[in-house]
Order: sequence, then structure tokens, then C-alpha cells
Amino acid sequence: MSQVAALFPGQGSQHVGMGRELADAFGSAADVFERANDALGFDLRRLAWEGPEEELRQTQNAQPALMVHSCAVWSVVRDELAPRLSYAAGHSLGEFSAYAAAGSLAFEEAVRLVRRRGELMAESPPGRMAAVVGLEASEIETICESVRNEGGIVVAANYNSPKQIVISGEPAAVERASNLAREAQARMVRQLAVSGAFHSPLMSDAEAGLREELEDLAFSDPQIPVISNVTAQPVTQASEARELLVKQLTSPVRWTDSMITLADLGVRQLVELGPGKVLTGLLKRIDSNLEGTSVAGPGDANRLREALV
Repeated sequence: MSQVAALFPGQGSQHVGMGRELADAFGSAADVFERANDALGFDLRRLAWEGPEEELRQTQNAQPALMVHSCAVWSVVRDELAPRLSYAAGHSLGEFSAYAAAGSLAFEEAVRLVRRRGELMAESPPGRMAAVVGLEASEIETICESVRNEGGIVVAANYNSPKQIVISGEPAAVERASNLAREAQARMVRQLAVSGAFHSPLMSDAEAGLREELEDLAFSDPQIPVISNVTAQPVTQASEARELLVKQLTSPVRWTDSMITLADLGVRQLVELGPGKVLTGLLKRIDSNLEGTSVAGPGDANRLREALV
């Protein structure tokens, strides 16, 4: 029996209608959305299910909506999946969903924290992010360093797969680095529809604000190890988790290394809980031995048992 890990998606996977069919089919999922509304004091459920999309895409809305959908899926599959689960991991915002599923944070506290995280990130200095496909990480790091030597702020922010890296920083610096990546024969360079330079030095004020929020929050040791975005290693202690979740805002998401860590630990099956199939799609580009299953709606949840071997 192979080991299983749960994966939780990050910002960018949101879409209008997310979680509605799941909540219609399962009372536990509907309850999660209701609890989120009560915790936040506004109708997040309506925004997730009906939009408008422009409002849902805003960082302070997208992040709690994604976490709520992921936790709703978890509520549906927990009895089936939890006995098999050895690890959890989440991409950026998804790491908070992972800790909520692992029992480190009470759901209501977690959704309020994620809402505040989104607000802090939205209040940060203007920035951009761009996905670069087809270059080695070392090539992108060299490009970013050359732009920084010119006086701009740009860094490699998300190591999503060996040849899919997201850069982040000041608008002009990201544009300059994007042009250099094209000159280096990148297969694709695409600006992301986000409002800030996430996982870059421009998030330093947000990092300080999040630290204050976490200091006052009850945080328990996770019931299963959670792979940190910052270190790409398992975390089992609440004190370490708290510190790494703060550092995550200005540190790169080491997703490729995180998946390699899981493979080295004996994980072969990974279940993505939440909207979209972004993380499932990345797996084969990282390690062809990893098998991914995505669970977003009621049909996916009903088929999960067949997918687990």
C-alpha cells in the first residue's frame, strides 16, 4: 500500500461557482460554507457561487474562498482519506488549508486568518508576477539577479515544476526580466492576473502584519506532517509551522522540491482537494512516478475510493 498525501491549491484556482455542486450534494460541505459566512460576517458563499468574478479574484476574497472550498472537500472525503493520509502540502495559500485539515487551526480561526492575510497582501506595494515556461531555474535566477543589479526588485517566487517558474517583483523589473527570458528562448512568458508581488521582498509589511496575527492565534501541532513551502521539508511542531507561515510571504514557494521530498518519503498517490487541477497537472512534470487525483465536486468525491489503491 503506497503512502498518500493531500494537496491544497493556491490563489489562481478560484472560479465562480466553486463548491456549489458539492454543497448541494453533501450537507457537511454546505455546513463549511455556512460556518465561513458566520466567521467572516459577510456572504462569502454567495461571492464564491455567484460572483462577480472580478470581486472573487481580489486577493482578500480569493484566498478565503479557496480555503473554504478545500475544507468543504476535506469534510466530504475525510472519513475515506484520513486513514490513508501520511502527509499534506499546500501551494502558498493552500498551506493554510493543509494546516486546517491537519488540525492545527480551528476552521473559523483559519478562515479569518486567511482573509486577513489576503488583506495584508492586497495592501502591499504595487507589483507583478509572471510565469516563465521552458527555462531552467538557474537561468531564471541569473536573469533576476541581473535585473536586481540594475536596481530593480525581482525574484524567482514559485518553483512550480523544473521548467515552470514564476517571477515576482516591481512592475518594471518584472517586465525587464520577462523580456530577458524571451530573449533566452523561454517557451512562454505570461503575466499573472494578481494584484501584487507575492513571495517577494515587497511583501515585507504583509509579513510583519501576519506575524502579529499569528502571535495571538491558538496553533496546535499538526496531526500529520505538513510540507513547508519555505523549506520543502515536513513540519510537525506548531512553533515551526507558525514561523514558516510568516516567512512564506517573502520566500519562494519550493513546490518542485516539496513534491520530490514527498516522493523520497515514499508517497506515490496525491489527492488535490479544491477547485481546479493545477497541482495534479504539475506532478508528472516533476516526477513521472507520482499519481494525482483531483477532487472538487461530488462526482470526484464519489470516485475517490476507486482512485486509492
